[in-house]
Amino acid sequence: MAQLLDGKAVAKVLKEEIQQEIAELKEQGVHPKLAVVLVGDDPASVVYAKSKQRMSEGLGMAFELFTLPSATQEEEVLTLIERLNQDAETHGIMVELPLPKHISKEKVMASVRPDKDVDGVHPINRGYILSGEEGLFPATPQSCIEIMLRSGVQISGKHVVIVGRGETVGKPLVFLILKHNATVTICHSKTPDLGYHTRQADILIAAVGRAKLVKMDMVKPGAIVVDAGINEIPGGICGDVDFDAVKEVAGMISPVPGGVGSLTTVLIMKNVLKGIALQRRYK
Repeated sequence: MAQLLDGKAVAKVLKEEIQQEIAELKEQGVHPKLAVVLVGDDPASVVYAKSKQRMSEGLGMAFELFTLPSATQEEEVLTLIERLNQDAETHGIMVELPLPKHISKEKVMASVRPDKDVDGVHPINRGYILSGEEGLFPATPQSCIEIMLRSGVQISGKHVVIVGRGETVGKPLVFLILKHNATVTICHSKTPDLGYHTRQADILIAAVGRAKLVKMDMVKPGAIVVDAGINEIPGGICGDVDFDAVKEVAGMISPVPGGVGSLTTVLIMKNVLKGIALQRRYK
């Protein structure tokens, strides 16, 4: 039976560290603040924005939510973001997706100042991932790494197989994992005989967005399995890994919910603090 990679326990430790750092910044006269821009009333986006507000306020971080109607013109959104870019008291900016169809996601994402881009989506931050420089990186790939490192997993020298090549998890994860000196294989929906590749993995990370895709016979006995998927099924949510079956062969496994997803909002808060350090450096 696999040992559980407990995202909630890791998140608790991270929150304590962040609270401490916020307290120290306040003593220096810096009051960390996150601004979230929500255009329209997509139900999931409203929930995510509120959860960030609860998290921010619980950690002692200032929070401001800008709610704009879905008919808002692109120019108005860009003007608001530019105002937040220039505001020295706003340290992190996040735009909730999806945006209404008449607004260019690419243009909006590229308009956020890279050192305030806590979602790690600006082209410059994507470039920093490739080059190995310090920037602000997406929270979910960071969560996959953080949950392992803080559970005592040694990544260096391991063969990591990532299933999924999406822009938000799979692709950034390749380069963040390489920083830890792993050997990386990336698979996706067009990979023939997926199970052949996944059975080679010392560490298997699923981030493909297909419910229970990874079965027991696709996992090497004793492998570490990190599930970054989240799929709605009748009666709740599940990951990309068939948890109940795979836990019988894996050495360690992260559950859904209670695994990687428990860390993402906390790591967005950590990105706000990292942004403050970057903003000071580039002043």
